[in-house]
Amino acid sequence: MNGVANVIEVERLTRHFGSLVAVDDVSFVVPRAAIFGFLGPNGSGKSTIIRMLCGVLQPSAGQGRVLGYDVAHEPEAIKRRIGYMSQKFSLYHDLTVRENLEFSGRVYGLDRRRLQSRIDTMLDLTGLGERVNQVTGTLSGGWKQRVALSCALVHDPEVVFLDEPTAGIDPVARRELWDLLFTLSGQGKTLFVTTHYMDEAERCSHIGYIYLAKLIVGGMPADLKQLPTVTPKGTSRFELGCPRPVESLARLKGVPGVLDATLFGEKIHLLADETLDRSALKVEIPDASGEIDLRPISPSLEDVFVTLSRAEAVRRPGLSNVTPQESERVLRERPPSPPPQRPVARERPWSGFLAIWHKEFIHIRRDRTTLFFMFLIPTIQLTLFGYALDTKIEFIPTAILNLDGRAESQRLLEAMVNTRSFSITTRVSSEQELERSIVSGRVKVGVKIPPDYADRLAAGRKSSVAVLIDGSDSQVANTALNSSKLLGLVESSRPGRSGKPATVSGRDSAGLVASSVDIRPRLLFNPDLLSARFFVPGLVGVILQLVTLFLTAFTIVRERENGTLEQLFVTPVGRVGLMLGKIGPYLIIGCLEIVLVLLVMVFLFDVPIAGSLASLLGLGAIFLFCSLGLGLAISTLAENQVQAMQFAFLIMLPSILISGFIFPRENMPLAIYALSHVFPVTYFLQILRGIILRGAGLVDLTDWIGGLAVCCLVIILIAIRRFHKSLD
Repeated sequence: MNGVANVIEVERLTRHFGSLVAVDDVSFVVPRAAIFGFLGPNGSGKSTIIRMLCGVLQPSAGQGRVLGYDVAHEPEAIKRRIGYMSQKFSLYHDLTVRENLEFSGRVYGLDRRRLQSRIDTMLDLTGLGERVNQVTGTLSGGWKQRVALSCALVHDPEVVFLDEPTAGIDPVARRELWDLLFTLSGQGKTLFVTTHYMDEAERCSHIGYIYLAKLIVGGMPADLKQLPTVTPKGTSRFELGCPRPVESLARLKGVPGVLDATLFGEKIHLLADETLDRSALKVEIPDASGEIDLRPISPSLEDVFVTLSRAEAVRRPGLSNVTPQESERVLRERPPSPPPQRPVARERPWSGFLAIWHKEFIHIRRDRTTLFFMFLIPTIQLTLFGYALDTKIEFIPTAILNLDGRAESQRLLEAMVNTRSFSITTRVSSEQELERSIVSGRVKVGVKIPPDYADRLAAGRKSSVAVLIDGSDSQVANTALNSSKLLGLVESSRPGRSGKPATVSGRDSAGLVASSVDIRPRLLFNPDLLSARFFVPGLVGVILQLVTLFLTAFTIVRERENGTLEQLFVTPVGRVGLMLGKIGPYLIIGCLEIVLVLLVMVFLFDVPIAGSLASLLGLGAIFLFCSLGLGLAISTLAENQVQAMQFAFLIMLPSILISGFIFPRENMPLAIYALSHVFPVTYFLQILRGIILRGAGLVDLTDWIGGLAVCCLVIILIAIRRFHKSLD
């Protein structure tokens, strides 16, 4: 690429934002080692062109090449070879100067030795050595610009784009910064600089002037000053020294032969006919005595751009073609207004009420996301929770081990189903399989009917049925316990085929009359039905999601609002690298948080961990990664931090209420039950309760682990696909 004579080549470059034409058919070239000054009023398209040349904004039409690479098709190749210094300071205020430099160098892949060498070079070049350990946010504007320039140069780019680098800094800092730019140009760097200051434009080797999206003129400053349009044939430019220049200015504009007059320090610059009568000028100057100080001068760049802008305004339709002379003449001819009478100023409490009211309605009307959250979200939440939240426990998932298999045992199972408290979802063939179904969380109740169930009933003896109940969920366990006991009483009094009471009541081991069907419930894992055993492990999952989701939901949005995201777009950092780099530190912190909340759970709430701690921590890390990715996905949707918070709450409320944290999911309508599978916390709650309360192993939790892994993969892919390294 070193053989490329013109480092930047732009041909008919155009950019539209909807119906707005921000850049219109612009063409120019920038030679190697030039300081190319790009000038124009605000909104003329300077920053848009820089963003297209840096590869973060796609052109709507035309072509642009930087170092031989096409801006539309090879943006990443460009980003590795350029530096960018944005108009707004866009580095990290809470990092020191060295930390900002180290970050910038690492983004470009510099190894440790090369990075340290480049940092030392930048510190010497910019004089930042004594401030290297100072937090950047505490520096003055001039020193911040030096830091920004150092970060743009740390990877030794061939081309550096500087978008108004001296805006808002003092004159001394401006001069020192320009001294640095001259040094860089002497080292062979090509500098593309936008500025509003004419004295800075004079320092550039090449100039381009853009006005309302169109490039008006380009070339070397000396050549631009010789343009015929700037000083038309038969006219000259003069500098006039007089006693009271401010008072003289307006009067001189009306002198025959004076085409333009402007104040320049304590002098007046004139554009006038070469045959200008000096005596006519002297008449209009107050307190003039003797010869006036009038000498010819060359046009300045300010003269060039003012003249060309006025000519363009006249040429292009829709723009004002009223010259400053005509405006001044209208003001002179207007009769003087009488001095205003000053009434006593008193505050009017209701003053401006309607104006503020109207303004706020405009804000709300244009912020469609806020309107969405104001009206649609409450409707969705109320509908969702109204159907989903039901404190009545029904259709408890139940596994059956029927070792009898005859009509009496089938009749008992039908009676169980008819209570609507139980739903037979699994039939097993062994006691080990029955217990494993409960430990895995697939069922909440296990029923074992003995092989002699029908025989004992026929003999008038008591027949026992074992009912194993998962006590980890105290609400479900209470319902299952009461329903099973009531079922035993009802079945014992069931009439036989003759219409009389069945085989009378059975007898127990002592020969006393007893119920013929003896339901023997046994509570597993939480025999005392302590509600803390159920809610505290669930709280662990909900709290972890709440904290991590909010951490990353704001990270991309905050970078966008601070301007640092655009700075990252110009670097070669990849989408995956950026997203995973955001997640990494929070993942480590989240793992420490898991340990903390588990310690609180065990020692403060006395909830022991029955299963493998290593499995719990490993699966917890996967859940944290998923939750952090969900936060990043939110941050790619939201445009500001308020919207990020609204999206986060939109996810958090369903995560708490339909995930099974409080209410059993089995009782929810089918559509809401299906929706609950979308939330990662649904799977993690089952994993937490399985390992902590039931001592479940990885094999027992295969379904829930698989669901969590799929959620994690889908969410991360969505976040990466939603994130674009451009401003389009």
